[in-house]
Amino acid sequence: MKLLSFLATHFAWQPFSQTLSEVPPCTEGGQVADAVVVFCHAEAGDMTDEQRKRAFKRTLKHIKWQAGKVGYRRVVLHSFAHLGGSNAEPLFARRLLEELAERLRKTGYEVQLTPFGYFCSWDIKVRGESLAKVFKEF
Repeated sequence: MKLLSFLATHFAWQPFSQTLSEVPPCTEGGQVADAVVVFCHAEAGDMTDEQRKRAFKRTLKHIKWQAGKVGYRRVVLHSFAHLGGSNAEPLFARRLLEELAERLRKTGYEVQLTPFGYFCSWDIKVRGESLAKVFKEF
């Protein structure tokens, strides 16, 4: 699992083009203020049970840690296959993001997912401190 995460004072997205034929049509975008925006890349190696559990746990811990540094309670999860060369199966990646969102919601976070299987345009304003832009690989 690879993550590129940002502490964003503003993040907006709009579906641009569909990349997976098996996902439903989507034209609706969204926006948030004061959120941890996480670009996630699930890799083929994450599909083993052991690695999946490890990546899931560490991803949750990282998101909560980064959000806690500035008191944010909003999270946006965006599937971003461009962080690596070995992609997990799309259904696996989608389910992993959905499970991450559900777990975060159960602990009091407001979570949004960008449309899976789409390239999106973004408008992002990121805080300036070092921890506002973090890359992690689990």
